[in-house]
Order: sequence, then C-alpha cells, then structure tokens
Amino acid sequence: MKVKKRVSTKAPTKTTKKKDSRRYDDGVKLPKGVKNITELRKRPGMSNAGTYKNVPSKDFAGPNKTYPINTKARAKSALRLAHNAANPAAIKAKVYKKYPDLKKKK
Repeated sequence: MKVKKRVSTKAPTKTTKKKDSRRYDDGVKLPKGVKNITELRKRPGMSNAGTYKNVPSKDFAGPNKTYPINTKARAKSALRLAHNAANPAAIKAKVYKKYPDLKKKK
C-alpha cells in the first residue's frame, strides 16, 4: 500500500524579517530615544535595568543584587515580584526577617 504525500497548493512565501535594532536580549523593546541597553541603564529611575549603587549588599533579598529591600516599599515590591525568582521562598524569608510586620497574620 502506497501512501501519497500531501502537496501544498500555496506558493512558498519568503519569511525574512528585518531585525529590530530597538530590541535587546529578551526581546523587550527599548523606549524612544534610547539607542542601546547600556544607555538605558545610565538613565535615572531605570533601576530595574541597572544596579543599585546606594543600597548595601545586605539589603537585597535575591541573588546578584536583585530584589532590594532597603525600604518597606521595596520590600513589599519584592514580595509581589518574588514569584518571578528561581527561589521565591528565600526572597520571602529574607523580607519577613527584616520586616516581620509584613507577614500576613492567620
């Protein structure tokens, strides 16, 4: 018994996409007026793209100086975003150790 191959009746299309130069590694689009990620990191207020120079190393809940917890507002933010981390329980534990009043009461 011979099996027939399906033959497409559609003409082949060319799918060459021009690389968007306004995108970086993870595909996130850069804001207007920013040429590259290095320039973005130098902008004030772009702490999620760069480093925290004025925060001591002990005031981070995550690895590699991520999830700063030097203020209560940042600690709350770290709790909200902990689900994105590889080890969310460790981040929550460090936040609750520094700010026990943030722990939900049962």
